[in-house]
Amino acid sequence: MRLPLVLILPILLLSILADWYICRAVWTRCRHHATFWRRIALWSSELLTLSFIVAIAWPKKSASDDGLLSLMWFLYAYFSIYIPKYLFIIVDLLGKIPCLWHKNRIRGFAQTGIVLAIATFILMWWGALINRYRIDVVNVEIAEPSLPDAFKGMTIAQLSDLHVGSYGSDTTYIHRLVETVNALHPDLIVFTGDIVNRRSDELVPFVKTLSSLKAPLGVYSILGNHDYGDYFAWKSAEAKDANMELLYNLQKQMGWTMLNNESKTFYAGTDSLVLIGVENIGDPPFHVYGDLDKAYPGDLDDPAFKILLSHNPAHWTADIAEAPDKNIALTMSGHTHAMQMELFGMSPAAFRYRTWGGLYHDSDRAHTLYVNIGIGEVGIPARIGATPEITLFTLTK
Repeated sequence: MRLPLVLILPILLLSILADWYICRAVWTRCRHHATFWRRIALWSSELLTLSFIVAIAWPKKSASDDGLLSLMWFLYAYFSIYIPKYLFIIVDLLGKIPCLWHKNRIRGFAQTGIVLAIATFILMWWGALINRYRIDVVNVEIAEPSLPDAFKGMTIAQLSDLHVGSYGSDTTYIHRLVETVNALHPDLIVFTGDIVNRRSDELVPFVKTLSSLKAPLGVYSILGNHDYGDYFAWKSAEAKDANMELLYNLQKQMGWTMLNNESKTFYAGTDSLVLIGVENIGDPPFHVYGDLDKAYPGDLDDPAFKILLSHNPAHWTADIAEAPDKNIALTMSGHTHAMQMELFGMSPAAFRYRTWGGLYHDSDRAHTLYVNIGIGEVGIPARIGATPEITLFTLTK
């Protein structure tokens, strides 16, 4: 989990202040057993604060996968305790506003804050223990006048952001995912990047399971920002290169065709459809490896019906949308995960990405983007809303 240093001290300070506030509230409001509960609050605060400091200081780039998974779960548990505390304090402080005018605090606000804190704690662990293992099949119809007649009714299943390293070596969930995709009987399956977290060998336990994905036109994949080994401390450039070579070989063993700045043309009679795959192109701080001109050496403005696989939707926003010289009917992306949090159609990802999940068009509807919010998770082992997604596209005229 990448936590900027500039956030560490404020988080620690907020946590200490939250515990001080709650200890004081227990002491002044609980007439019975106040000393016992105050000791519990103080000891738990000291233990959690010390553990948080140790977790932040832990070397992450060189840590083992098991160590990182343990760290991820600890930090999630930490915030599942303190976020409810913050919410309780905010509500409780609202109830104390009349005290500014030397009046009594409003009754019921403390109880409301407690209920809200408990509900938030339950919601966070529902996201970690239940919702992250659910699968949502989203059906999307793409109606394009330029679609060749022979491809009318074609179905494409999109998967994205598996992050298999987050599951260790347990293939149960990925096996269920594969069964769900195959049951849809798509004509084509595409994967839009981030199959691992840091290292290619995370994929080894899942090769046999993922090789069971089947479609008449095959399975095609691209790379995402996590697939290049940029989040691991390699001992040499040669070791990093070997890591990439392993990823290529493992996907080949799975029967997947990687489109690394390449394209594939499908023919049906005299009609054709082009699938273009670029390596990662996105906004900072993510490295740019992709090259659209290399992936499609011809004229992007030619009349061929094109579908682009590009991991980061920022590529579409910056270079494809509103571009009259790029005749790309549909772009499929992933990357955002909806920040693994989406409630009532709203996600904090909207503050980071204008296109964070679902279907988008540019102003003249010449270019369409779909952002799949992914299957796996990284950073936090939970999906609070933002249910893991398989997208099933149906192409129509």
